[in-house]
Amino acid sequence: MQALRMAPPPATASELAQTLGVSPRTVYRDIETLRSLGAVIDGESGFGYTLIEDAAMPPLSFDTDELEALVLGLREVGEVGDPALAKAAANALGKLRARLPAAQAHRLEHAVLTARRFSRMPEPGVDPSLLRQAAWDEKRIRFDYSDAEGRPTNREVDPLSIVYMQASHCLLAFCHLRQDFRAFRLDRMRNFELTEASFRPRRVPLLREYLARIKEEEHG
Repeated sequence: MQALRMAPPPATASELAQTLGVSPRTVYRDIETLRSLGAVIDGESGFGYTLIEDAAMPPLSFDTDELEALVLGLREVGEVGDPALAKAAANALGKLRARLPAAQAHRLEHAVLTARRFSRMPEPGVDPSLLRQAAWDEKRIRFDYSDAEGRPTNREVDPLSIVYMQASHCLLAFCHLRQDFRAFRLDRMRNFELTEASFRPRRVPLLREYLARIKEEEHG
């Protein structure tokens, strides 16, 4: 179903087979199974398939501005997010398209607003998905870090949030080496290590305190 949601219609059996890593014969069989479960799939072998109605997902409805905002936000994630988030944004757009009425699905496909970045973001030196999970789990982490002058340090921090800035991605954290809040560029981080130390349930209040400090500094 997700392959059908994501593929530009009509999707041929060979295209779906390549995406899923199965044979075209398996695709034919699975299409019939999905139809028997209530999915409305137009087309046949030799012509390609188009998902008309997704029985697994009830329809949604948004006004025009809401739909444009959703498309813009997800396309921005696709442009600035790490590979895992970019893929998730594309999947979310596919699921959204499958749940919309036909007229709104057309608006989503041809939305007026979009997002483009013409300079590549620096590649992160550690896996951002591991950082996100550590923040959610409120687990302390270690990593090697180089500052703007290339001076190396080993840091042990409580990860709070990842900020997707214009020029780089930064981890907001409480640094135990400096005993203060710090922002670390992901492209300068290396050798990620997850520790067993927990700082639960302090992530939210720590992040709130850090953001309040940033706001105060912005306003002088």
